[in-house]
Amino acid sequence: MTWYFAACAVGFLMLYYGAEWLVKGSSSLAQSLGITPIVIGLTVVAFGTSAPELVVSVVCSLQGQCMIAVGNVVGSNIANIALVLGLAATLQPITSDPVVARRDIPIMLGISLYLLVISANSMIGRLEGATLFAGIIAYTVLNYYFAMKRSKERYAADCVTADNSIEEVHYISSRPKQIVLIVVGIVGVTVGARIVVDNAIEIMTILGVSAKFIGLTIVAFGTSLPELATSIVAAVRKEMDISIGNLVGSNVFNILSVLGVASLVAPILIPGGFIESGLLLDYLVMLVISFLPLIMLRKDFTISRLDGSILLACYVGYIAYLISRG
Repeated sequence: MTWYFAACAVGFLMLYYGAEWLVKGSSSLAQSLGITPIVIGLTVVAFGTSAPELVVSVVCSLQGQCMIAVGNVVGSNIANIALVLGLAATLQPITSDPVVARRDIPIMLGISLYLLVISANSMIGRLEGATLFAGIIAYTVLNYYFAMKRSKERYAADCVTADNSIEEVHYISSRPKQIVLIVVGIVGVTVGARIVVDNAIEIMTILGVSAKFIGLTIVAFGTSLPELATSIVAAVRKEMDISIGNLVGSNVFNILSVLGVASLVAPILIPGGFIESGLLLDYLVMLVISFLPLIMLRKDFTISRLDGSILLACYVGYIAYLISRG
């Protein structure tokens, strides 16, 4: 069984570096084509950070491992807020843009509620998948619209921030290198996802645990590695002002795009029923965890070290619950 865990680790590394290369190549290509930094941030970078979840869930959907596909998204969303944001805030208090608390987090909560509603019949069909995918298009357009509505001074600041983000992924001026990075990145996340899914299924079979447990824990944690690594580095550098927005945006993307595309590829069935399988409780945990930052940001739009510790405690408690049930 050690071999399967080692193979999963290799798959996660391929997912991580594949996503990084995809973002680097795509951002460089977009910038060389004259696309504004803010558009790159709202599209290319957003897709790249959630590419692991997207590819893993699509592969699971094609293989009929629907519980891993759903568990991957739900588990990743819980990990992004409770683990990643909690750990980052514990290392360095995080101040957020007020817009995140007033607009983006409520949108995330509304989308999470919508996911609960469409999952109540124990299936996410192609029609529901189409509405989810339409949602990510609308969300991207909405973000772009509001970004462009800001004052020229604020827009210039946004461009500087986006430019700095692009510099962090090292701009590549050579067009052939850009294409190679994009292709290698796509291959990396695709092959890495297949390795992770196949070996996670083997581990599930050997240990006798459910597919939902594997999706909510091992796969969810692995696909959240890009966000985790990025937030830890940002915390060490004390550059945490946009981290909450990035994580919230990633959660929105996970639900709308990842599950949307996966259910369009093949309808997602929930074996044993939505309530009977215990997935309803996992959805409720995701909703509560997603609501906590809204409360924590209410006063001064800052998540303190104490708040971060509370989020981490919630994640540890949830994992302990899953282990006890698994």
